[in-house]
Amino acid sequence: MSIYDEPKIDCHNHLFDPARFAYRADTIYAPAGQEVAPLEQFVRVMDAYGVQHALLVGPSSGYRTDNRCLLHALAQGEGRFKGIAVVDHDARLDELAGLKEQGVVGVAFNPALEGVAVMDDAAGLFGRLAELDLFAQIQVQGDQLLGLLGLIESTAPRLLIDHCGRPEVRAGLGQPGFRALLDLAGSGRAWVKISGMQKFAAHDHLDEQAGAYVGALLQAFGPDACVWGSDWPFIREQSRVDYGPLLKLAERLIPDFSERRKVMWDTPRRLFGFGER
Repeated sequence: MSIYDEPKIDCHNHLFDPARFAYRADTIYAPAGQEVAPLEQFVRVMDAYGVQHALLVGPSSGYRTDNRCLLHALAQGEGRFKGIAVVDHDARLDELAGLKEQGVVGVAFNPALEGVAVMDDAAGLFGRLAELDLFAQIQVQGDQLLGLLGLIESTAPRLLIDHCGRPEVRAGLGQPGFRALLDLAGSGRAWVKISGMQKFAAHDHLDEQAGAYVGALLQAFGPDACVWGSDWPFIREQSRVDYGPLLKLAERLIPDFSERRKVMWDTPRRLFGFGER
């Protein structure tokens, strides 16, 4: 069976629809041209590659804390989608509960883009996420995770780490930030996305440059704590990225069918509640 025919859930992707949902005036980056990605286009991509469900991630670019585009897609999807929202750190418990009722399963934080200092006042929000059993989804790069360990250890939400932790490829498996990520596997409250390899490895060398990191994460976390994502529509990339080749990359990096089925179907279906509504 080809990976195109296997059941799949894409756990990292974004929607950009400025014609219906205008970008925030203060956005740091406004996706345009081929980066514009409305719901209807993503559904066509999903259908073409046999992707049954998707975890839609509210982007820092374009929308940030404006979740209208995301919530519209969740309503239109009638259970096909779940969402990761972006909120202000002072978001109230009732606001978060309202998002959860609409299919949001977590809140995104992006130190990779905004720096670790953006998390300085996040402890209260982390507490409210824990109270509602919502994920804190965190995108870091290099050794940034080290600066967040105090926050993580002093709070209780479930953690979802983006893009393999975006290690520095040339620094090797022993680099402090990546070791800290591997250590989170023992916490029982952390999951990691096998996604965004093109963000930390050369596009023409994804297998050899990202393979060791993916293998280490699978060994440490196991397939019951790993999920896969495409990062569609691949904004701010310097060269072309396509959905199909990324699926084949996942097939090569996770060659065992039973393990791959857990990462790409069983684990995210259970973790995010797909099929429950």
